[in-house]
Amino acid sequence: MGSWLFLFIVGLFLAASVSGVGSRNVTYDGRSLIIDGQHKILFSGSIHYPRSTPQMWPSLIAKAKAGGLDVIETLVFWNLHEPQPEQFDFSGQRDIVRFIKEIQAQGLYACIRIGPFIQGEWSYGGLPFWLHDIPGIVYRSDNEPFKYQMKKFVSKIVNMMKAEKLYASQGGPIILSQIENEYGMVEAAFRDKGPPYIRWAAEMAVGLQTGVPWVMCKQNNAPDPVINACNGRRCGETFPGPNSPNKPAIWTENWTSFYQVYGDEPDIRSAEDIAFHVALFIAKKGSYVNYYMYHGGTNFGRTAAAYVLTSYYDQAPLDEYGLFRQPKWGHLKELHAAIKLCLNPMLSGEYTTMALGKSQEAFVYRGNSVDCAAFLVNNDTRKTVVVTFQDSLYELPPKSISILPDCKTVAFNTAKVSTQYNTRAVETSKKLDSIVKWEEYKETIPTFEDTSLRANMLLEHMNTTKDNSDYLWYTFRFQNDFSDAEYVLNVTSSAHVLHAFVNGSFVGSTHGSFKTKTPILETKITLNKGTNYISLLSGMVGLPDSGAYLERRVAGINTVRVKGEHEIKDFTRYSWGYQVGLLGEKLQVYTDSGSNKVQWNTYGSSTHQRLTWYRTLFDAPAGKDPVTLNLESMGKGEAWINGQSIGRYWVSFLTPKGIPSQTR
Repeated sequence: MGSWLFLFIVGLFLAASVSGVGSRNVTYDGRSLIIDGQHKILFSGSIHYPRSTPQMWPSLIAKAKAGGLDVIETLVFWNLHEPQPEQFDFSGQRDIVRFIKEIQAQGLYACIRIGPFIQGEWSYGGLPFWLHDIPGIVYRSDNEPFKYQMKKFVSKIVNMMKAEKLYASQGGPIILSQIENEYGMVEAAFRDKGPPYIRWAAEMAVGLQTGVPWVMCKQNNAPDPVINACNGRRCGETFPGPNSPNKPAIWTENWTSFYQVYGDEPDIRSAEDIAFHVALFIAKKGSYVNYYMYHGGTNFGRTAAAYVLTSYYDQAPLDEYGLFRQPKWGHLKELHAAIKLCLNPMLSGEYTTMALGKSQEAFVYRGNSVDCAAFLVNNDTRKTVVVTFQDSLYELPPKSISILPDCKTVAFNTAKVSTQYNTRAVETSKKLDSIVKWEEYKETIPTFEDTSLRANMLLEHMNTTKDNSDYLWYTFRFQNDFSDAEYVLNVTSSAHVLHAFVNGSFVGSTHGSFKTKTPILETKITLNKGTNYISLLSGMVGLPDSGAYLERRVAGINTVRVKGEHEIKDFTRYSWGYQVGLLGEKLQVYTDSGSNKVQWNTYGSSTHQRLTWYRTLFDAPAGKDPVTLNLESMGKGEAWINGQSIGRYWVSFLTPKGIPSQTR
């Protein structure tokens, strides 16, 4: 028998080689990073430590290394490590030191992107919500309260890495660090407070004396000596280049697919397209390419940003479960091997370009009389062409690049995939469809009398919950002087989800989407003569993660009106009672101890309610294969196993094709 697993679900139903010995000198010039005097062309892959489990890290890193990677890149997650001021957590999945040491143990380099604003489809862009309550704070601006907190956290991470001797200058694997993230996209919004902030951030980071270079992505004016880097799918075509002739061309995010939000279809990017743009970037003297993501993993708990799936970059070379996604993994492995055959002429030879046709060109590196490497590019997306290069003929498929490590023989073509395709097979191990195995606990619908937090206005959702829950109850009571009358409840909201209850009965739901931000609920209701109770549940599916002035974002219910035959009552400015979160969350009914605090009933033993907790018990499946939970029969909620949240689900939110974005 395997170990026992407890499953709790709350349902809201809606329709290179690195050793640890000796220091390394890491510098750069206009060609590349230079490690111990040697120029390097490096391939990197993003694997985020909290989006997988520590048990997965060795296998993920080993598979990345086998795929030809030299570097593992990770973001650093401020709100995960400092959920409350001065209360730090580096345990379990948060153990960044253990993660970096595993990278080192497997002989790879590391890049840490500290930010500490990271975006990354991570709730609140990685910023802890308690920053919101600091008087006068303006995030990511020339603002003293924010700069003080930012420097303190960045210093904390850098000093932790130093204490563990993890920088290359100390003999560790970290060869590169990043400060800020894609600030160039919002800098103009901060007007005269933007440029001084970015200069300060660069100076602050460099002043921490890590002994390795710093980068800023999507920051074309990155102050010296910080390197400006590119993010996107086509940096070989879109990157304006280093802002100094002494800086190398670095690609910090080569998107291997794209993150997915609820209600959207998956964004599939082919192995051929990724390989083409990597080869083009390298052909144009690019020296560092990081795949974002190489393994996306899972947004456990409530860590995903607004509307973002629990599954993250499942279409990466290593899928959510760490399995090979072919042909992407294998095709890129062959690409890396072919490029590494070209290193000598590429890093020390002369660089020339030549036209081979209307949409064809060659990028050539010549060293001594022997060393020569060439990239033959066909930019025509429709037809195969034959070109002449050095008196030989070469057939180039549409939108492809042929790599010739000796300027003669084709070692690799980006459009010719030799790796076999695979599909992910899911085998049912345990069926949890027997109603006798399930119990349920119906969440209490609070009324105005049940609340202790009161205000004569509609409170903003995020500032009230402090990110301690996705949910905020808005309740009020009022007198109705008419009997048997039909009314209409109209509610507008800037949150993501809205559920309405009148006198304890569910009357309607609505939700927004990633593109449609403001849900509106208008539903017919029946009121009692006398006192009536209305309870509105406002829900967020992750906090926003991008844009300027994040501290000014608002969410929650905006207006509430009850329209009747005799009058329209506007309750927007009224006496409201509030409850942060669900009672089941407060009691932690998803844990062993918390589950004993409530009365569980047999599934289906009472009237169906839209807001219900479910639990069951099952044996752990045998074997070591990844285990997934199929939630396709559910609606919307969050799932826990053995007290640990494995993330949100929203199966009832269908894509344009009429299927859920994610069921497992």
